[in-house]
Amino acid sequence: MNRRNLAIAAGIIVLTAALLLFLWQQGGSDDHADDDAHAAEAGGESDLPEGLVLLDEEQIRAADIELATVQTGAAIELVFPATVAASPTSSARIDARASGVVRSVGKTLGDYVQQGEAVARIESADAAALASQLSAARARVTELSAAYERERRLFEANVTARQDLEAARANLDVARSELNRAQAAVAAAGVSGDGRSLAVTSPLSGRVTAAPIVLGAFVDAGEELYRVVNPNGLQIEVALPSEDASRIQPGDEAALIMGDEREIGARVRSVTPALDPESRSATAVLSLTRAIPGLQPGAFLQARIRPSGEVDQTRIAVPEDAVQVLEGRDVVFVRTQRGFQAREVETGSRSAGMVTILSGLQPGWRIASDNAFLLKAELEKEGATHGH
Repeated sequence: MNRRNLAIAAGIIVLTAALLLFLWQQGGSDDHADDDAHAAEAGGESDLPEGLVLLDEEQIRAADIELATVQTGAAIELVFPATVAASPTSSARIDARASGVVRSVGKTLGDYVQQGEAVARIESADAAALASQLSAARARVTELSAAYERERRLFEANVTARQDLEAARANLDVARSELNRAQAAVAAAGVSGDGRSLAVTSPLSGRVTAAPIVLGAFVDAGEELYRVVNPNGLQIEVALPSEDASRIQPGDEAALIMGDEREIGARVRSVTPALDPESRSATAVLSLTRAIPGLQPGAFLQARIRPSGEVDQTRIAVPEDAVQVLEGRDVVFVRTQRGFQAREVETGSRSAGMVTILSGLQPGWRIASDNAFLLKAELEKEGATHGH
């Protein structure tokens, strides 16, 4: 073999050896990341990998740091358009009880009203009629009370028979019943002291969301004057396509996605048993877990619902407490032989105390769950110390 061929063969051998060495080093760095971390730990704190917290088993137990094993299987979540609505018991339409002229307006849009509070007054002939009936009932009771007393005295003097006394008492009882009925009607209608106007009252506490009432206008009985909604009694109505309607059941957990990307917990209260003939969709009603300030009836949201028992085996979900925000990044602390290593993860949806992990973790790894924030605090403390 000449010198040229020897040189070519030697070059090929050198290149092959270099390539094999490079591949071995890369594989070692991926498969034995923890071994590299342990080697750095042995070299002193100045050589520790970034994001490594040194803790032994005794320190982990003392800090009450719970461990969880990463497993596949994340709950499936379906996203649907939703609308904020007032529940039937939390909204009211206030109509005119009688025809007449609006003489006073006590509330306007956005005002808060108490249950039973007068919000307007209507001058009406019905008010005069009720006041007249009350006056007549009172006069009748006065008249029959005097007649009864007269019959009682005559009976005690043995002048009249007992049946005359009992007839007088029966007439008085009827008159008193009529007076009670007239008083109840006047009170329910809110008839003014002068007998000219009726009060318009709110049947519930809440805020005025509509007020078509106009001062001085003539209104008919049954005409709408106000709408009142109790903001603590809102519900969410979700349109479910026909293919998904059967997957959603009462009791399923849900979350509402607000305009500022906040998520509010909710739960499916009911699902309509039939599809709407026009939209071909069913409606799920969600109950809120708490009152949400600023949430208005008619607002549009997105609802994320988790059908019970449906799991995506291709995804990973971990406890929400396991995910910590460190320097603007979502991290999970993975258990190593001598502590925990912070690993950046990409998170997905959050619901029912669990977070879907899109990347950054592998099944079988052990991670810190409860009290993982203590590891974050330790790293932040170390960072502050090294910064000075």
